[in-house]
Amino acid sequence: MLYPARWTHRHLDLLAEAATTTAPVIATAAPILPDHDLWDLWPIQDEDGSTSVIGGQELWMALSAPATGHPEERHDQARIRLLAHRDDKWEDLGNAFADGAAPGSREWSGSAVRRPDGTVSVYYTAAGRRGEARPTYRQSVIEARAALIADAGRIALRPDAEHREVLRPDGRMYLPTEKGDGVPGLSKEEGDGALGLSKEEGDGAPGRIRAFRDPGWFRDPADGRDHLLVAASTAGEDGFTGAIALAEPRAGTWSLLPPLLVAEGINHELERPHVIVHDSRYYLFFSTQRHTFHPAGRAPTGLYGFAAPSLTGPYEPLNGSGLVIQNPARQPDQAYAWLVLPDLQVVSFANYRSAQGVDLRSAGAAQARAGFGGTIAPMLKLTIDAMTTSVIPGG
Repeated sequence: MLYPARWTHRHLDLLAEAATTTAPVIATAAPILPDHDLWDLWPIQDEDGSTSVIGGQELWMALSAPATGHPEERHDQARIRLLAHRDDKWEDLGNAFADGAAPGSREWSGSAVRRPDGTVSVYYTAAGRRGEARPTYRQSVIEARAALIADAGRIALRPDAEHREVLRPDGRMYLPTEKGDGVPGLSKEEGDGALGLSKEEGDGAPGRIRAFRDPGWFRDPADGRDHLLVAASTAGEDGFTGAIALAEPRAGTWSLLPPLLVAEGINHELERPHVIVHDSRYYLFFSTQRHTFHPAGRAPTGLYGFAAPSLTGPYEPLNGSGLVIQNPARQPDQAYAWLVLPDLQVVSFANYRSAQGVDLRSAGAAQARAGFGGTIAPMLKLTIDAMTTSVIPGG
């Protein structure tokens, strides 16, 4: 039986700023695409977990949007971009999918694995609905399995892949992300009422968006089975119901399991969950921001992690508190969306830089744009000794 670990205020009481868990100030972060923002980077993996390489180039994906207007508006235009990486240089390979192929109005974060038959399973979040007049916040987990084209110096995904919904919240363990998508077997009004959704919560008002997104693929070396980890919200009454869901394949489909981790009462967004295995332990990592804690600012924006002897737990927080990497106090929002690779390198994107840590999310468009990185941040490296971690610049 899977019993979720609980991240609590008792753990956060142990949190203290230290050099071992603090990233250096980002001096420079060169734009990869001058006319586009890039964020939420992930590699295309081979089935052994390593980064897939073609012709000496690593294959990666990231979210992208035109670099115009307020940076927070990028989420309403997000597309998945295909990238190549070699010798510290990045090459843009264009949008991963054809226009209109995704079932949502935007494409949000996920993961990807290259299969032995030459196809790539891209697991991602379809946000909203295709063709909607205004952005809504319905989130569903999609698999697009596309053939990889690599000839005459061209690398691309075939545009004829089927985009298939493979997971959605069940309304019982996990809260729906849009009003009316609620409890199976109940009407829209009955389902919203049963879940206690206010209009703002159900419709996805900024800062209160429920989560069912960021599918992270993982193959458990203990049994060779694929799994998906999903940033989710538990169907509880508290306004802070962040969780990490787990799904496993059963009879040719994906089946939701109880969460690996819940943060009920302390945080509502445990984003981009992923697992690596190191020295026979399972390390579960996720990112979250200072304003999603209860109360806001209770802990810093950062990468957090737990460890366990098996994929299903029991998980305990790394470094006592769970904090693995935080932004420096004088630049509390400089980077986000950290991803730990199997070799313990850590990638992220350059977010907001501001004087005295001003929160630029609510600043005017010009001020926010001037402070926004919108590109890949300098690589970091972790060292891990059982339940203790340290961060090293220049991974």
